[in-house]
Amino acid sequence: MSEQGMKIKLKIWRQKSCHAKGHFEDFEAENVLADMSFLEMLDELNVRLVRAGKEPIAFESDCREGICGACNMVIDGQPHGPEKGTTTCQLFMRRYKDGDAIVVEPFRAKAFPMIKDLVVDRSAFDRIQIAGGYNSVRVGNAQDANAILVKKDDADKAFDAATCIGCGACVAVCKNASASLFVAAKISHLVHLPQGREERESRVIRMVDQMNEEGFGACSNTRSCESTCPKEIKIENIKIMNSEYLRAKALEREKSASGGGDG
Repeated sequence: MSEQGMKIKLKIWRQKSCHAKGHFEDFEAENVLADMSFLEMLDELNVRLVRAGKEPIAFESDCREGICGACNMVIDGQPHGPEKGTTTCQLFMRRYKDGDAIVVEPFRAKAFPMIKDLVVDRSAFDRIQIAGGYNSVRVGNAQDANAILVKKDDADKAFDAATCIGCGACVAVCKNASASLFVAAKISHLVHLPQGREERESRVIRMVDQMNEEGFGACSNTRSCESTCPKEIKIENIKIMNSEYLRAKALEREKSASGGGDG
């Protein structure tokens, strides 16, 4: 005997482009199985729409394993949905029951321009990374794991920050559309490792300046980003970013006052 699927009512944001006027459209997903992911449920809905000669709903996905950050959408007002520490692709329909109504919309932020339906342009994050989220020194092949000793506490903090997948949920949930948690994670990851400390001052200045240039808002410490992040990045990283930025600017002023350090 086959499993009886659920019927789920969906109110989904439709918008042809950033220049078009958007609106919510009602759908009903049928035969939704508990083991389906949220994206698989949308896949099935799109199959029905295409067969009916209608335009499918545009949404992003890639790995569907919770590690790429592409599946960004707001579900019932919560980026990635109601499950803590979970991306949209790892949200399963067992969370819902037959007849439930779900509202689905895109991430909304000035720095994330609309592309279509549930898809927004998050390339602002890429530009912040390009500004300084890397080590530019050529070091050759990877060294043995114990070639450079790193304190366990530093290694743990670097690893925790490095788990950021750059999905943008922190921006979508923030009342100021701040990218502070994302940028802080990238800076904190490198500053806790010896390889990243050579460029720590120039990196933090370039990345924070680029963040501001992209039009993201300021952090007001509501911690909504921390509570929403699917990888549970801690807000303490923002403290590290702010400290690094102030330190770098102070050193920059000292160097300027001393004539560049050549006198």
